[in-house]
Amino acid sequence: MSALSLAVRDSSTMLRRNLLHARRYPSLTLNLLLTPVVMLLLFVYVFGDVMSAGMGGADRAAYIAYVVPGILMMTVGGTVVGTAVSVSNDMSEGIIARFRTMAIHRPSILVGHVVGSVLQCLMSVLLVGAVAVAIGFRSTDATALEWLAAFGLTALIALALTWIAVGMGLVSPNAEAASNNALPLIFLPLISSAFVPIDAMPGWFQPIAEYQPFTPAIETLRGLLLGTGIGHNGWLAVAWCLGLTVLGYFWSKATFDRDPS
Repeated sequence: MSALSLAVRDSSTMLRRNLLHARRYPSLTLNLLLTPVVMLLLFVYVFGDVMSAGMGGADRAAYIAYVVPGILMMTVGGTVVGTAVSVSNDMSEGIIARFRTMAIHRPSILVGHVVGSVLQCLMSVLLVGAVAVAIGFRSTDATALEWLAAFGLTALIALALTWIAVGMGLVSPNAEAASNNALPLIFLPLISSAFVPIDAMPGWFQPIAEYQPFTPAIETLRGLLLGTGIGHNGWLAVAWCLGLTVLGYFWSKATFDRDPS
């Protein structure tokens, strides 16, 4: 078999392994998925009227349309935390040491985690999106091409954040540390434009919300789903995703290839 065939075969095996783990131990995924659902219901039914009134008198339906893209990005950020925990468990429980002694394509171990995480992210986004539709979210102005672009952007964001999460899992001594290290992936959407426009924030806080990866991604997804303008946010979102993917990949690879002490 060629080197490429071996890499594909071993990566597929590792992907099946990670999907089986996710199916047999769904509690972590469900706990991470519960957070964006609760946030969605909280901001729509508890804070919805107040938040919409502060956005130029918009009604609750308009606020649902505004907040859902941010919740979907939060779903991606929360789901990849489970990847960091899973990678850390593999490193600390000795299975990686066993894999190192086997005649397999070594990067396939990380590829299995990454592809499995991206698939879980997309499934989680679909589930949260279904909840959003059930409580009134509608995307009637988006074209089929915009829906396809929104799906592609979500997958790209999931890929970028997953590689970062893999790196965090590799450098963490245990699962608890991995979960704590990956906490910014849940926290950053809270200080972005997910819940209120940047213009409505205090002046000193606006740069914090604007110059981070989640805000352009949320604004791009919001424009695609609602059929509104995107401006420069599309290019910024793609640039952030590519940059984080490259950073996460080389960080993870260098850490994984390092001889264990």
